[in-house]
Amino acid sequence: MKYVILIQSNAASLARWELLTDQQRSDFGHGHMNLSEELRKSGHLVSSEGLGDPQLSKQVSLRDGKPLVTDGPYAEAKEHLAGFYVVECASFDEAVAIAARMPDVLIGGSVEVRPVFDPAVLD
Repeated sequence: MKYVILIQSNAASLARWELLTDQQRSDFGHGHMNLSEELRKSGHLVSSEGLGDPQLSKQVSLRDGKPLVTDGPYAEAKEHLAGFYVVECASFDEAVAIAARMPDVLIGGSVEVRPVFDPAVLD
């Protein structure tokens, strides 16, 4: 079964980031790269990506059947998606164990683990 591990950023995680030394920040980035490589080698990793600054995003909706594009995230958002991993695991517990190894968790943050929808249930 596939699971997505969602890495959120918010005021608290940004404040923790500001307290890190340059070496700790480097270790954090290398921690993600190393974990991705370990998961790739073990056959768990389907995909992983860090996401760019939400201020660079575009919101897309439809108005009268035509795309309406606006800049940036919604102002009321208190957190934003900073990255994700999609992993293939035998169980939810295994996905949670992988999530516990995320550098974000190791510096005091948290991540969300959610099963990926299986379209086979529609049949």
